[in-house]
Amino acid sequence: MASTSDSQGSEINFCGSPIQAVKSLIWGETLDENVFARWCQGFIFSEDEPMALLQREGGPCAIIAPLQAFILKNLLFSGDPKEHWRQIEEDRKAILLQSIVEIFHSVRGNNSTPFILVGHKDKQDLTIESVAAQSDGQSVDSATFHGNLRVNNYGNTEDVYEALSSCLHYFTEDGGVLIFIYSIILTKGIDTIKAEMQDPTEPLIDGTFGHGSQSLTNLMLTGRAVSNVFDLEKDISGFKMQGISQQSEVGFLTLLENLRYCEVGSFLKCCRCPIWLLGSETHLTIFFTRELSLVAPETIYEHARRIFSNYDTEGSGFISTILLGDVLQELDLVAIPEYVDIMKQKLDPDETAIILQNTFMDEFFPDEPVRITPELFEVFHYNGLKRSCTDGKVRFTEGKASIPDPTDLTVLSEPTPVLSCLRTKWPTIDVRWVNDGEPSLN
Repeated sequence: MASTSDSQGSEINFCGSPIQAVKSLIWGETLDENVFARWCQGFIFSEDEPMALLQREGGPCAIIAPLQAFILKNLLFSGDPKEHWRQIEEDRKAILLQSIVEIFHSVRGNNSTPFILVGHKDKQDLTIESVAAQSDGQSVDSATFHGNLRVNNYGNTEDVYEALSSCLHYFTEDGGVLIFIYSIILTKGIDTIKAEMQDPTEPLIDGTFGHGSQSLTNLMLTGRAVSNVFDLEKDISGFKMQGISQQSEVGFLTLLENLRYCEVGSFLKCCRCPIWLLGSETHLTIFFTRELSLVAPETIYEHARRIFSNYDTEGSGFISTILLGDVLQELDLVAIPEYVDIMKQKLDPDETAIILQNTFMDEFFPDEPVRITPELFEVFHYNGLKRSCTDGKVRFTEGKASIPDPTDLTVLSEPTPVLSCLRTKWPTIDVRWVNDGEPSLN
């Protein structure tokens, strides 16, 4: 392995086992050329919605949708409010750069490891020319792509920002999405990613269907490649499973939770910005709003419910009486043994050996605070696939949402896939989309 240094950073030319390790982590032991071709696109914006990224084929949503979420975050909630945010075409490259750098920082964390940018081994500057396309414009095969890889490492934010700024246009060309993935993984570190995954032998991209794994989505959203979406860790029959470690900037909801296939924790549901990835069985889209009351700081009541739920590992709505003292201690309530015994008798008078969450909350947090949310507020939905959009045009679908109090609600509207997904967080939410055009999760 040879290395050189220049003003752009220290170059490392991968040849042999290191690049094979990256390939194995992403694709597994075999790489289908059709799947590879579906991922070999750049970050390109829609002609019909200046701030919306396009997705040509199924698969790359695991990268494109999270990046789109950060673009929306930086567009809507960074700096002064932008009145005409849907028409700010002249600023979109700067916002794209800002969002890419933010994800780099997220995966790197507080480590002292260098930022890694992948490019073409025969060029002095970071570039993707000839990595993903031949001179005749035809896509190359995966062997040629990987054979042309070169990496530069950068020790500080200023250097990597300058490199990305000068060469950002290459990320919009064919291969740009893959170059981004490879750069993110090398910056994070292959061993670190494997340590965070539940099954490090599972590829980040499904070799048959081409879908990105939950680990890949979580890496983009949170900087950690954990395979689960619940909070913190869970001990399932003696096997420790890692979840989301802290509140995320943008969130995640999934139809699979509505189907009871998984549990999404409050760190993803109660994110800092009102932007949520929506997961179906095969695709990722985005639900977002500028209504900040939806992400107001966690109340004492919500905090208590979350802590209780952390001990309810099966999601059954109750805990063993044995765990009551631990819950009280974590909530900074009285947890001396004598008091705990008294409360066990009160909360479990029939000696069933369980304590219901509702019973616990009624005892210790009887007054649920009222959330102040407008009666109606503006919401949007994004789907990057043309074939899934009205008239085949990728645009933000507008709607008006309401979240009535359950006590005031007489009947819920018929659940659509989008509503079923949203109701895993807001059980009473209803949305009327413009022209009654229900957006697609697929």
